[in-house]
Parts: sequence; C-alpha cells; structure tokens
Amino acid sequence: MRFVFILFFTFSYQLQASLAPSPTFKKPQMGLPRDTGFQSEKIVLADSDESPLVFDIPISYNKEVRKWVTYFQTKGQKWFGTWLERSHNVLPQIQLTFQREGLPRDLAYMAMIESGFSSHAVSGAFAVGPWQFIKPTAERYGLKINWWIDERKDFDKSTKAAAKYIKQLYSMFGSWYLVAAAYNTGETRVKKTIGKYKTKNFWELVDKGAFVEETQNYIPKLLAATLISKAPSLYGFRNIRYIDPPQYDVFPIAGGMRLNDIADALGVTHEYMKQLNPELLAGYIPNNVSYHRIRIPKGALDKMSQHMRRHLAAQ
Repeated sequence: MRFVFILFFTFSYQLQASLAPSPTFKKPQMGLPRDTGFQSEKIVLADSDESPLVFDIPISYNKEVRKWVTYFQTKGQKWFGTWLERSHNVLPQIQLTFQREGLPRDLAYMAMIESGFSSHAVSGAFAVGPWQFIKPTAERYGLKINWWIDERKDFDKSTKAAAKYIKQLYSMFGSWYLVAAAYNTGETRVKKTIGKYKTKNFWELVDKGAFVEETQNYIPKLLAATLISKAPSLYGFRNIRYIDPPQYDVFPIAGGMRLNDIADALGVTHEYMKQLNPELLAGYIPNNVSYHRIRIPKGALDKMSQHMRRHLAAQ
C-alpha cells in the first residue's frame, strides 16, 4: 500500500482528508489555520521514482473540494480531460509569468476553471478569453479592445494583465482564497462581505452563506483542479493526449497586412495563423496602424521579411 507523507516547508498547511480514495495521508500533529498566505508545501509519495507534488497555495481538502474532485472524475470528466490536454500548451508560460511577478504558480489553474484554457471562451456576462476579463477590468489593466483587436484573447497579454490584477487583489485581502473569490465576484463585493461578517477566513464566510453559489464553489473548484492536474493518473485521467505548445517567432507587420495573405506566403493554413493570433478579430491590421507584432511559425522569419518587403514595395 502506498502512503503519503506531508512535509512542511513554510507557514501553514491543513489537509482535511486524503487526496483520493486510494492513497492515505499521515495526519499532521499540529493544529494550523487553513489560509494564512503564501507558502510552499511538498507532498511526497513513498515510491522513490516519482516526482514530489509541490503546492504553493494553501490546500484544503474538505467535502466541498471533494465534491468537485468527484464531479471532474464523473460528469465533468470529458471537459476536464480536454482542459488537461490544453494545459501542456499554455500552463508553463502562465506559471512563468506568475513566478516573475512573485505570485504562486498554482494560481495559473484559475485560467483552467475560468475558461478551460481557451482563448475563445465567452461568458454570459461577456467576459472574454482565457482569463475571462470583462471589458472595463481588461482596459483598466492595459488590454486593448476595439473593432479589430481584443487582447483578452491573447494568452500572453491577458496573463500579464491577470497577474497585475491578482497582485492588487492580494494587497487588498492578504489571502489567496479571497483573491480568487474577488477575481470571480469582484473586489467591492468581497470587501463588503468581509465588513459585514467581520472575518477574512474564506471557509467561515462560506459557512455563513456570505457568497453567492458561484463564488462559494470557485475556490473548491480551483483546489480540485489543482489537485487533479498535478497527479492526473491518481484520479483516473490516464493516456492524456497533451497538446504541444506552438513554436513561433514574433514579427512586427505593417498596417494593411492580412493574416490570410501572410499564411499563403509562409505556406501554412489560414486557420493556423488565426490560432497563433486569436486577438486579431478582423484578420488584418488596419491601414492607420503603423505596425503590430504578430506570431508567425518558428523558422519563418526570412520568408516573412521577404513578404513584408513585397507588401511595402507595392504600396
């Protein structure tokens, strides 16, 4: 039988139940608060040939988290499997951006439960892109949105904007659970909730019915997604066909250039160029824009330069 041992590296970590039905945990011998801030824990499986699981947000495992683990294993299995396949494509870059900003890398899984790591996700509230920004919040954090471009669909730009927003939320609340709650429901609502119930403990606020159902479920969903994603086979997700990240270079193109023409010149499909540049709503750069940086297939810089020269010569 495999046993799981928990090593504590900094601050607090409370584990309320086993990760999954098969392995068991050695219970900590100290009483610890559930969410006191940024910490790093390591969960080590007894098998010596396996890599340790490391978390850098507080991990609670209670009935609410267990409910979402079970959901993702059953009714939501198909969706979650698709999210896992996409994760290999985008997760490393999101985590690198967060690490550079001094944020927990595990908060990258917020994009998983927000959009399933999809640039094309749109909510009923017209939130768009992998980080599901509504227009006012997106523009507040520097994303450009107009008739020809929507940078909420750009993974790199929207992730940088999300990092700025999350950092500001942490400066307000000092709790990663409340940061996630505020990202879901808005910082103003969370501030009012804290003021009304006189506590910053997320689980106490849940017990008091302080949040709407979507926000109450948001943190359990995040924790469930994080746990499964770090050990998918443990939860029944095996033989995942991970999507490799696209290999690309960045090239500044002049106004008036069209993605379809560029695709033809580079010998790739129109659809592939759109996949590389989902933020370009119109499929081209307007004439009144001096230049715009786009993604092109890796190794196509020379062909792109030649096409650019032909385009400019024809003007």
